[in-house]
Amino acid sequence: MDGIYSEDSIRTLEWNEHIRLRPGMYVGKLGDGVQPDDGIYVLLKEVFDNSVDEFMMGNGRTITLDISESSVVVRDYGRGIPLGKLVDVSSKMNTGAKYDSKVFKKSVGLNGVGIKAVNALSTTFRIQSFREGKSKLVEYSRGNIVNQQDIDTPSERNGTLVEFIPDDTLFGNFEYQNEYIETMVRNYSHLNTGLTIKYNGVPFVSKNGLLDLLNEKLSGKELYPPIHLKGPDIEIAITHGVGYGEDYYAFVNGQHTTQGGTHLTAFREALVKTVRDFYKKDFDASDIRTSIIASISVRVEEPVFESQTKTKLGSRDMGPDGPSVRQFIGDFVRTSLDNYLHKSPETADAIQRKILESEKERKAISGIKKLARERAKKASLHNKKLRDCRVHYGDKNELNMDTTLFITEGDSASGSITKSRDVKTQAVFSLKGKPLNSYGLTKKVVYENEEFNLLQAALNIEEDIENIRYNKVVIATDADVDGMHIRLLLITFFLQFFPDLIRQEHLFILQTPLFRVRNKKTTKYCYSIDEKEKAVKQLGSTAEITRFKGLGEISPDEFKNFIGKDMRLDPVRLTNKDQIADLLSFYMGKNTPERQEFIINNLKIELDLLEEEKVEKKVINKTETKTEAKVEETAAV
Repeated sequence: MDGIYSEDSIRTLEWNEHIRLRPGMYVGKLGDGVQPDDGIYVLLKEVFDNSVDEFMMGNGRTITLDISESSVVVRDYGRGIPLGKLVDVSSKMNTGAKYDSKVFKKSVGLNGVGIKAVNALSTTFRIQSFREGKSKLVEYSRGNIVNQQDIDTPSERNGTLVEFIPDDTLFGNFEYQNEYIETMVRNYSHLNTGLTIKYNGVPFVSKNGLLDLLNEKLSGKELYPPIHLKGPDIEIAITHGVGYGEDYYAFVNGQHTTQGGTHLTAFREALVKTVRDFYKKDFDASDIRTSIIASISVRVEEPVFESQTKTKLGSRDMGPDGPSVRQFIGDFVRTSLDNYLHKSPETADAIQRKILESEKERKAISGIKKLARERAKKASLHNKKLRDCRVHYGDKNELNMDTTLFITEGDSASGSITKSRDVKTQAVFSLKGKPLNSYGLTKKVVYENEEFNLLQAALNIEEDIENIRYNKVVIATDADVDGMHIRLLLITFFLQFFPDLIRQEHLFILQTPLFRVRNKKTTKYCYSIDEKEKAVKQLGSTAEITRFKGLGEISPDEFKNFIGKDMRLDPVRLTNKDQIADLLSFYMGKNTPERQEFIINNLKIELDLLEEEKVEKKVINKTETKTEAKVEETAAV
């Protein structure tokens, strides 16, 4: 029975209570630091953006960032927050100087919310402002003031210092990943030439802006030296590589908009139009953009983002009185890129050759694609490979729900997952045996190979991955040598033909338990030998131990535990140091001495597993290719 709805039912939450009750509104998902968009990185960016905004307004040329375990300290040398307003700007919603466009003209944080969210979601939050030999320190815990004092600091330079520790009751056992922090710091330095960022004592500085950023992403296999174009409030760097897909790094006011937005859409359109006009040919847009590697940065007054985490620009105009984003970027690209191509005939020729090669390949497989589409369409009527989720057949309002596609092999494994899944949001694609090794092959094989063609159709990624049907693509194979070989071949397929699917972090590996340890009262599932040993100690030496050798051995009732809300997924990621061509060449190319040495040095992984299963040593030498596949896949992922 419903409760009584009266005056007593109405509550007014304090600012910090609301943030803590609905943290997702302010920092997206919470997470433990495994993913680069987890909340702990959003907290860091909210604080760091304020210091970068100071630099952008001409105040302070150095920012220090120190991270030790769970503690984050950011110190800038800007103007410092006015001391009398320090409490207000750190604990009163919709309070800040960025409403005054004269003070912060083209800032990232405009809502007066960010730093308050950091405050409310931290067990410890200390903020201290230094101005003209005076300072004020305010300390909070979960948004509540625990201490504040005025301090004379005659020897301290002006600026602001913030220290915080995210609340582990919300973020769990979190950990900052150095890889993600370094990427963020490098991006900030590239977008703010002249700014020095000292991260844990190591200085990061960029002289050439986005040109430096693009050169860091390249592996020496670009077709021509990067084109670098700069203008008021806009900077672009462009080149073409040798692979497939499109690789963009888009920024707004120093914010990495990983989901793009109006500025990236405008750039992609302007690039195609300018190239067509320059060569006076109506090239297909996909031929122009295939294998492009580009970065674009714009400065926008009062930007509007599609979420508090600022990963996608929604602004249509450059400012209240400015041109549209589309017109501004279109005019700049049309003028600057056209001038560059006229002055650089070698680069212009290289671009034209690339376009013609892409056009030739596209036309060569056009007939095959038509037949492949018909085959995929026909197969979809009686498709035993794809068991789709109900979201794709239901109310369109549900299409924004997170969906998952499990790619698995074999009838028993597919059957277990199919019976255990959440049919509303989880789908299953069944492979028939090991997929083809696609390394070194052209995209023609995607349409000629039935498995790849149907997988591509299921994902809806033939043209690009903007309309990918599943948020998560999960490789679910047995935890043995054959299963890991299948993982390697699937990852090779995506790297070779659809690298954007990995770059945009859609691809994952499903981790399933290796052991079940149980007694009459308790059952524990263990994902490693260490976890198994701990479970045995907890449950006693008489506990029953079961080793799962394949997904098909796990009953559907048990499998529900492993693909539900606590599902363990390892993301397949590309770091700054990973170059696709080099990765594929090393792990999937000829058996070089370097790879042989790598395999020998990593054989201990295989030996440990075999020892645990008490398999005789002679089994270690079973088929060299399987052992190689196991070790190669471990490193590749």
